[in-house]
Amino acid sequence: MTFKFNNVYVENTATVTNLYEANGPLKKYFDKKYDDLYCGEKSIEKAEVRMLKDSIQILLKKTSLGKDDIDLVLAGDLTNQITSSTYASSFMNTPFLGLYNACATSMEAVIIGSSLIDGKKINNCICSTSSHNMTSEKQFRNPTEYGGPKPRTATFTATGGASIMLTNKKSDVRVECATIGRIVDFAQTDPNHMGAVMAPAAADTLVTHLQDTKRSIDDYDLILTGDLGFFGKQILTDYLKSEYNIVLNKKNYNDCGVMLYDLKRQKEVLAGGSGPVCSALVNYSYIYDMLKNKKLKRVLLITTGALFSPTSVFQKENILSIAHAVSLEVI
Repeated sequence: MTFKFNNVYVENTATVTNLYEANGPLKKYFDKKYDDLYCGEKSIEKAEVRMLKDSIQILLKKTSLGKDDIDLVLAGDLTNQITSSTYASSFMNTPFLGLYNACATSMEAVIIGSSLIDGKKINNCICSTSSHNMTSEKQFRNPTEYGGPKPRTATFTATGGASIMLTNKKSDVRVECATIGRIVDFAQTDPNHMGAVMAPAAADTLVTHLQDTKRSIDDYDLILTGDLGFFGKQILTDYLKSEYNIVLNKKNYNDCGVMLYDLKRQKEVLAGGSGPVCSALVNYSYIYDMLKNKKLKRVLLITTGALFSPTSVFQKENILSIAHAVSLEVI
């Protein structure tokens, strides 16, 4: 399902990172950096709340709006009952929609927020997301203290908070159109190979988007997937070429999970980044900066999510996936 927006713009963005992300190749583009996984808090859960709240507060400072001027907050994360989002957003005292589409949550929020603005139901909104390597490992696999080894195909959940403000007030960058993805089952069962799990969903959404809009990849300066990592990026490239004759290359395609870290130097991140904040940190910092400075004119952001729980994995269920796409362009 693809639809266009006529009056949705990006007011500004804010990103907050932690130790590993702040030492990656995009470090100069982030607004705030912590060098402590606890962010001065007493627990890793509170640390994630702190980073997400920081991103919202920084975003407000970068705009002319106060929290009372915001019509709606949309946010989601990986913790149980999306508690990071709810606690971080509670200070706003603003209408709130909590969202969950795993690592595809950031573009889910942008699509819903843009639809409400374009439909003239609201004038603006803040779309936020977060993740923390230690809270995610604790919830979906084993606490990091367990020390379990991982295969090279595993990705590293990014740590940080990121927010974007959408508005009907004209700016240099607009939300041009979006494609809502479908749930894809490609018979993958390995929670340590998220690239293989999510690449088919990215392919399905990209092909649907191009068909619905009657565009080709040449209509975009850059296509970005969310967090397929090194191996998932290659799987997507090979799959699109063999099944659809769509050629992605170094000039027109990249993956946020690969861009966020230095995979040669930062061995801890294995195949690259994942988590809801992974793509948001890249898109709301470096990519937004490239658009504002007109170094990119139109980009397609495809966030990918693996829809599973420890229970479904233990019960040997296939890991489902989804991807949502949003087109941003310079006015």
